[in-house]
Amino acid sequence: MPSKSKNKKDIKLVIVESPTKAKTITKFLDSTYFVTSSFGHIRDLPKSKIGVDVEHDFEPHYIIPRLAKPRVKALKEQAKKASEIILATDEDREGEAIAWHIAQILDPEAQTVKLKARTVKPKTQVPGFKIQDSGAPIQDAGLKIPVSNMKRITFHEITKPAIEEALTRPRVLDMNLVNAQQARRVLDRLVGYELSPFLWKKLVRGLSAGRVQSAALRIIVEREEEIKKFIPQPYWTVEAQLKTKAKQEEFPASLISIDGKKMEKFDIKNADEADALVRALKDAAWHVSHITKKEFKKTPPPPFTTSTLQQEAGKKIRFSAKQTMMAAQQLYEGVELPSEGSVGLITYMRTDSVHCSENAITEARNVITQTFGKNFALAEARKFKTRSKGAQEAHEAIRPTDPKRHPDSMKDQLSAMQWKLYNLIWRRFIASQMEQAVFDTTAIDIAATETANKKTYVFRANGVTKKFAGFLEAYPMKFEDTILPDMAERDALDAAAVHAEAHATQPPPRYSEASLVKALEEHGIGRPSTYAPTISTIQARGYVEKNKDRRLAPTEMGVKVNAMLVEHFPQIVDIAFTAKMEEDLDSVAEGKAVWQKTIREFYEPFHKNLELKYEEVKKEVTDEKTDEVCEKCGSPMIIKMGRFGKFLACSKFPECKNTKTIKKTIGMRCPLCNEGDVVEKRTKKKRTFWGCSRYPACTYASWENPLNKKKEEPAPAEPEEEESSATEE
Repeated sequence: MPSKSKNKKDIKLVIVESPTKAKTITKFLDSTYFVTSSFGHIRDLPKSKIGVDVEHDFEPHYIIPRLAKPRVKALKEQAKKASEIILATDEDREGEAIAWHIAQILDPEAQTVKLKARTVKPKTQVPGFKIQDSGAPIQDAGLKIPVSNMKRITFHEITKPAIEEALTRPRVLDMNLVNAQQARRVLDRLVGYELSPFLWKKLVRGLSAGRVQSAALRIIVEREEEIKKFIPQPYWTVEAQLKTKAKQEEFPASLISIDGKKMEKFDIKNADEADALVRALKDAAWHVSHITKKEFKKTPPPPFTTSTLQQEAGKKIRFSAKQTMMAAQQLYEGVELPSEGSVGLITYMRTDSVHCSENAITEARNVITQTFGKNFALAEARKFKTRSKGAQEAHEAIRPTDPKRHPDSMKDQLSAMQWKLYNLIWRRFIASQMEQAVFDTTAIDIAATETANKKTYVFRANGVTKKFAGFLEAYPMKFEDTILPDMAERDALDAAAVHAEAHATQPPPRYSEASLVKALEEHGIGRPSTYAPTISTIQARGYVEKNKDRRLAPTEMGVKVNAMLVEHFPQIVDIAFTAKMEEDLDSVAEGKAVWQKTIREFYEPFHKNLELKYEEVKKEVTDEKTDEVCEKCGSPMIIKMGRFGKFLACSKFPECKNTKTIKKTIGMRCPLCNEGDVVEKRTKKKRTFWGCSRYPACTYASWENPLNKKKEEPAPAEPEEEESSATEE
C-alpha cells in the first residue's frame, strides 16, 4: 500500500495484471509511483449460467468472481489514495479488456446506470442451461469510461527505457480492442453453452464443444482419416556405389535418366523391371560426363512470432505449446537475478509480428561483432516483412530485451525450462542479423554405357560442403557435409556395386503440437493468444491424445464428436468459416465493424439450426452387451461410452452404479509374474502404458508395448495412477 505519509497528490497508481510484472516495473519508478496488480481478470462472465442477454443486443452480464473480490477491494482502497491511475496491462486485446474492466470498477466518477430487473425470455430455451436467471439485474452495465483521472500505457518489453517512454505517451482505452475481446468471449460462451448440452443429450454427458477447438479437432480427425485411407504405392530406384580409378575412393550415385529421358518417381514399376536394369549395367563402362559446381546461400529465419516460437520450441527443445508459453510469460514478466533483482528478459510473447526496433537491431549487430567477429555482421540491418494471415496489433517480434545478455552467462540464474527457451530466443534473434550461410554444391553426372545395345544410363552424385557458417554459428541447424572425391570430366570410374532399392510412398504424418500450430496459423484459425489453449483444451477434453512419438491422434470420442458436428453443425467446424470469423473479429478491433452485429450474423442462423437439430437428431446408442456379470448386484454388465472412452457399467444403472475399466489384453503373459495377462492402460494424463492384469499384486509396467520390444526393459517402479473411463450418466 502507498505510504500514509504521502497525500493523494503524491501517488500515481500503476496497475498491471501480474504481481511478477508489478515487481519488475517497481524498480524502474521513483517513490511517487505505486505499482500493484489485479492478478488477471477481475470480472468475467458467470460460470453457472450463460451470462449473455441475447434478447438485448448480446449484453454481457459481468460479475466479480469470488476469488477476485478481495483483490477488487484492495484496488479500490489503493485507488482512493491516488491522484492518478495508470493502467499498464498487456498490449493485446486481452490486456486492453482487463484494463477496461479495472477502469469500470475503479473510476471514482463512474456512473452506474440503474437497470430495472428484467426477465429474459428467449424465443427458445435450449435444454441443459438457463440463458439468464429470471428477474436478474444486469450488473455493471453502462458505466462511464473514465478519461479524466485514468491513463492507459502499453509497452513491448519491461525495461526502464520502455516504461519511461510509455509514461510520456499515455492514451485512452481503445474500445475497439476491448470490443473485439468481448465479441470473442461472448461468441465462445454462446457456442460452448448452447452446443455442449446438445452433445450431452445426443452423445455423452460431460462433453464440450467450442468454436476454435472444434475446427482444430476437425483438422486432426481429417488427417487421421487420410492416414487410414492411404494406400502405399511401391516404386524402385537403381543405386550405384562407384569408385575412382586412381585412389579407389567410393561414393554413391542414383539413376536419373536413360538415353536422355529423365526418370520419374514411378517409372520403375516393379522388382522385375528394376532387376533388369541392374543386369543391363553389369558390364557397363562408366565415366564422368558432366560436373556442375554452384555456390548456395541460406538466409537466416526471422525473429520469433508466437507461432514460430511454439513450433521451434516443440522441435528443438521438445516443449509443448503450453510449456512454451508458460516459460515465455515468466521471461517476459521478470525473472529474479541475484545481482539485479526482477528483470524482464524478453519482449511480449503474444505477437504475430517479425518487426524489431532499430535500437534492438543495433545492439544485436554490436553483439555479433564482439561475439562472432566482424565478418559475421551485416553491413546494413536486415528487415523482415510480417506475412502472418490476419496479423494483429503492431507488436514487435519476440526477442531478448538486452542482446548483451548471452545465454551462457544466464544458465545458473534461470530454471532449466527458462534457460532453454531464452537460449532459443536469443540465438534466433541474433542469427536474424547475421550474414547468410554459404555452401558449395557439386552435382556430378556419371554416364554408364551398356555394352550390348549401347544405351546410356546417367547417374548423379550430389555433394555439399559448408563454406561459411554465417548465422549457423549462432543458430545451428541439422547439416552434414557430403564430400565427393576429386574428379574431372571424362574420368573413367569403376562400379563397386549396382543394386535396386524398393520404396513405398508414406502416409501424411500425424500432427505434432508444433505442426498443428503451423496449420492453425496457415488456415487463419485463432490468433497468437489462442494456439496453446486450443491445443491444451482438445487434449484435456479427451478428444485428442499424444502418442509416444509426441504426435496427436483423435480418440474414439473425438472422432464421434467431430462426426456429429460435421454432419449437423458444419459451419462450426468449417475451416474457412472459422477463419472468416477471425477476420471479422479483426475488423472489430480495427473499428471497421460493430461487435454486436458481428455476433448476431453468426448467432441467429446457428441458434435456429440448433433448435432444429434438437428435434431431428436422435440420441446415438453406444451401449454394447457383454457376457460379464456385475459382482455387486448380479445384473449383466454393458459397454458404455464415456467422455474418456468405453467402460463397463451395470445395466441396472442408476439403481446400481458399479463401473469398471475395460482391460485391453494384447495376448501375452506377464513377463514378471507369468500369471497375469499384459493389458493396455492409460494414465490420468492420457499416456498409454502396459501393465499386469494382476496389479497391484504384480507391479509389472512398461511404457513400450512388450510385443514390439526385442529386449525387455526394466519396468517403471511406480506406474502413474490409472485413468478410469467411467463417467456419470
